Amino acid sequence: MMQNAKTKIFGCLMFSQIFFINYSYATPSTQIWNPSTDVQVLKTFHLGIDNYFSVSDNKDNPAAFPTDIGLTYGALKNLELGIDLMYPNQYPIYFNVKYWMSEKNNLPAYAVGVFNAGVKKDITDYNIFYGVLAKTLKDYGRVSIGYYKGSDKLLVDENGQKSNTGLILTWDKALSSKIWAAIDYASGDSSYGNLSLGTAYSFAPNVSVIFGYTIYNNEKINKNDTFTTQLDINF
Repeated sequence: MMQNAKTKIFGCLMFSQIFFINYSYATPSTQIWNPSTDVQVLKTFHLGIDNYFSVSDNKDNPAAFPTDIGLTYGALKNLELGIDLMYPNQYPIYFNVKYWMSEKNNLPAYAVGVFNAGVKKDITDYNIFYGVLAKTLKDYGRVSIGYYKGSDKLLVDENGQKSNTGLILTWDKALSSKIWAAIDYASGDSSYGNLSLGTAYSFAPNVSVIFGYTIYNNEKINKNDTFTTQLDINF
């Protein structure tokens, strides 16, 4: 499936860096937002460039996320490894890993892994562990259900109370050989929780773009919905 300003004064710069750190997620092969039960093909690479644009005209909150440039590699038949560069960001490097097994007979596919593993303790080490099950329902697409748990210091609500666990629910379907659609949900009141809806178009067998819309669960943390474009290239 289609894969997962500088400011004039120092104080403003630090604020913007903290803002970007707290609202950025580096991911493995995904639906629109959440990890899927897909992995990168053995000995191939996946380059993803994800952008999220605020739908608000509020100049004090022009964008919710930095650009995510991610590289994923199919290290083993059922294992992928990834690294993401988030910019602008004071600590831009994140890692992810995923192990996967496909559907077999009546058993669902499953994936386990971790993403958003940052290098700065208590600042970027969200370390979101997850498990996902997925089942294809013939003409009705694929349904996924999962659970995640991350840092209780970073995945918090607007009052600083931990909101670091939640459900993952997704529906996705290939509508044609070139068009794919998905509805993707993560529960929780931290910056991670949201509902994403989107579709993708495949320009070539190895190149596609997702166009999506994201509605966040906690508007006190993520004040604006965002429009996302995600360029995916396999090679």
